[in-house]
Amino acid sequence: MRRLKVLIADDHELMVQAVRLALAEAEDDFEIVATTTRGQQVLPLTARHEPDVVLLDLCMPGMDGLACLEHLRARHPQVKAIVLSGVDEEDVIQAAFMRGAIAFIRKHVEARDLPAALRTAVRGAVAQPIFGDAQPQAAATAADEAGLSERELTILTALGDGMSNKAIAKRLWLAEQTVKFHLTNIYRKLGVATRTEAVNAAYRRGLLETPLLAAASRAVSL
Repeated sequence: MRRLKVLIADDHELMVQAVRLALAEAEDDFEIVATTTRGQQVLPLTARHEPDVVLLDLCMPGMDGLACLEHLRARHPQVKAIVLSGVDEEDVIQAAFMRGAIAFIRKHVEARDLPAALRTAVRGAVAQPIFGDAQPQAAATAADEAGLSERELTILTALGDGMSNKAIAKRLWLAEQTVKFHLTNIYRKLGVATRTEAVNAAYRRGLLETPLLAAASRAVSL
């Protein structure tokens, strides 16, 4: 059986490398034919490399993941689109499925489990499968200690993705003023005054760590 050709699209280069490393453990099954950190490059790269699978983040500059899903379904219906995202919101997950995603993988998935998740999704044995814990216990504990609600942790995760208030509002289907309100509470609870300080504090407290990025960071340090 030939290897499945995979295109990886994520706005964080380190996450792209993390996925590369995770799939390298199953190189007999997968061949990475292209990567990109920009949404508007997904369709041209798909046309050029004809991947079997597009592994797609929802938050990308130029064209967000939901728009990419719609265009992929219209122009390349033979390609299997799989979302890899840090989003935990049920309405966003369902929006991805409605736009043609065959599976949704949360970025909290363990690196060693990513190849198996892709295989399961591609085989289609389970309809609309979701992989990865909604919230790792360590992050949940850290959030509780900081007094952050589930919504505030989701918005903080979006900050870690480098998203603007407008982009966060669009992604979570909130009013921009509501996002600003949550950010004010996040800053107060973390004892910070800026977005950068909030993200730095979140990483220090273990609020934004993911197994995929942790594995990539360890590999880079070797």
